[in-house]
Amino acid sequence: MMAAYSGVSLALFFLARITPYEWVNPHPCDPNPEELENDLSFLNSMWFTIGSLMQQGCDLAPRATSTRMVAGIWWFFTMIMISSYTANLAAFLTVERTVSPISNVDELSAQTKIKYGSYGSGSTTSFFRMSTIPTYQRMYKFMESTKPSTFTKSNSEGVERVQKSNGKYAFMMEATTIEYFTERKCDLIQIGGMLDSKGYGIAVRPGSPYRAALSQAILKLQETNRLLILKNRWWKEKRGGGACKDEGSSSSTKANSLGLENVGGVFVVLIGGLVIAAMISLCEFFWEARGHVINEGGNFWAGIFRELRHTLSASSNVRPVIRRNGASVPPS
Repeated sequence: MMAAYSGVSLALFFLARITPYEWVNPHPCDPNPEELENDLSFLNSMWFTIGSLMQQGCDLAPRATSTRMVAGIWWFFTMIMISSYTANLAAFLTVERTVSPISNVDELSAQTKIKYGSYGSGSTTSFFRMSTIPTYQRMYKFMESTKPSTFTKSNSEGVERVQKSNGKYAFMMEATTIEYFTERKCDLIQIGGMLDSKGYGIAVRPGSPYRAALSQAILKLQETNRLLILKNRWWKEKRGGGACKDEGSSSSTKANSLGLENVGGVFVVLIGGLVIAAMISLCEFFWEARGHVINEGGNFWAGIFRELRHTLSASSNVRPVIRRNGASVPPS
């Protein structure tokens, strides 16, 4: 946006100096002025551009077709950009409001609208029942006292209850199992991190000769990332795994920011409009300069370049008027 603003301001300034229709008589009552004035100086061009961007207008107005072309294409550009930003901002705020009202176990325990439970005979319920942390103790008392009961007879029953509750029920179970279900059921989401960390193991009887061999084999599988490869295969690839990969990336809890790939087309239109305006400005210049050169006589192209040098040599927004005999009147 800063590059577009700077580019359009410079384009408006230079095209206003090239086209003869922006150089006007500062005193309309004087039929033979000694100097011409251009309202679109560099600062005025920047002010006109920022006024259009902020949709506040400006007391300056382009006169020539080329400068009006620049103004029109800039108005179109700002309209699209501001509309896109407003729409994206509205979507962002809407998405933020529709995010789940809980993000961790503390927020879950502090409210009563969303019921929560676990597998009644599983290790998760035992964890809450035997925990010495006040938050988990409070949660277990809430689950135990809630009617109808929030405990389930299996993990599958808990998952089905979450799907049918319309966001009014949360089910707690092992993180690995949650990850397995969320890879296959796209209407489920895991909230917060792990409440407790325990590993899986293979149980053998005391003094078993297989204990050391199994431990070494598991360590080797971990060091070679074989366990991670197997988990990715059976969790995210096989038996329906990875079904929610695309949905998860598209239905993020945050609105996507606008990038150049989203609004690149309007920048192309802006550049194309500036190019067309530059061509129109050159045509206006050549048409006006052609008349002066024909009236003065002499070499045609030499006269054209003389007119161009005179146009670009003005160091301010005021320039002397060229008389038809080739002499110029300096500004007063």
